[in-house]
Amino acid sequence: MKEKLSCILLIDDDKATNWLHQILINKLECADEVVIKGNGREALEYLLSPEPKPHIDLILLDLNMPVMDGWEFLSRYKEADFDQKDTAVLTVLTSSLNPDDEKRIRAVGGSHGYHQKPLDMDSLEGLLRLYFPERF
Repeated sequence: MKEKLSCILLIDDDKATNWLHQILINKLECADEVVIKGNGREALEYLLSPEPKPHIDLILLDLNMPVMDGWEFLSRYKEADFDQKDTAVLTVLTSSLNPDDEKRIRAVGGSHGYHQKPLDMDSLEGLLRLYFPERF
């Protein structure tokens, strides 16, 4: 690893998945900070807030959440205007095995990719190498 990411934003209502992903991120020492939001609305409010925040390099988005799911988040994220939007990599994490979900994600747009969750050490490393080859 050449340079850590500044911040990874986890958007998922599943506390166990967030806990696991945070442990993997910490073990890899790949990010200075991890921010966790439990649904799309919390995440969007955080991203649009004028409050100072770390530079978000990577957003890992779940699809099935209460309040605002990943689908609605993607739709609103595409329309949102905030400083880090152009530099953040947003990828969808889902446990769904339905191939129609991947097609729908591509049709909706706004994300860089689609990956199965939960991540393990190898899949997280692969994801980092894929989206940040100059750093990993």
